Amino acid sequence: MADFVELIAPDGFKFPAYEARPAGQPQAAIVVLQEIFGVNAHIRAVVDSFAAQGYLALAPATFHRVQKGVELGYSPDDITAGVALKAAVEALPVPGVMQDIQAAIDYAAAVGKVGVVGYCWGGLLTWRAACMVRGLSAAVPYYGGGMTSATEIARKPKCSVLAHFANHDQSIPLEGVAAFKAAQPDVEVQMYQASHGFNCDHRAAYDAAAAALARERTLAFFAKYLA
Repeated sequence: MADFVELIAPDGFKFPAYEARPAGQPQAAIVVLQEIFGVNAHIRAVVDSFAAQGYLALAPATFHRVQKGVELGYSPDDITAGVALKAAVEALPVPGVMQDIQAAIDYAAAVGKVGVVGYCWGGLLTWRAACMVRGLSAAVPYYGGGMTSATEIARKPKCSVLAHFANHDQSIPLEGVAAFKAAQPDVEVQMYQASHGFNCDHRAAYDAAAAALARERTLAFFAKYLA
């Protein structure tokens, strides 16, 4: 069962989230954080896939504070639009979109422990959530753009973290990943012979083998920490 639900952030802001529930009682919950393309067909499919594994899963619309109803594809024009929307969200006064993520976590916590997973920009937000919000038991950022900046490396996670990076990612230099690993010895870091966006089967960078291995590791990680 899947549909959009309305969530309310601590400051009273209302925004949608795409939610999918398993056939039976959820074993735990997973918040899915979007790329720069909105809660589009791919992100909804990711949510559905976690629900099929027995989790309550939901993807909050993290662009909603700057533009409603964003659902982009992967063309050069879509990328340009997504980058601009991301910049607008990042420019919001603190706490900005983090309070929307907190609202999603609080909502999901009604069924039990909560994990968060995110891709690209959502990977960065996942890392920030692991360090800044309450109520998380596990976090899995995929190729989080900006995660290896000095500001992000200096953060300290409050929950267990599994981070996926790619060896051929033109957006995240390997020296940055090395610095992140050195500064975060408690974070499990996995590397893949793939490019940025390797998990998304709607993109040219999709790598089926890397995506399957990362998903296997992600599901095992959630099974361990959300039990």
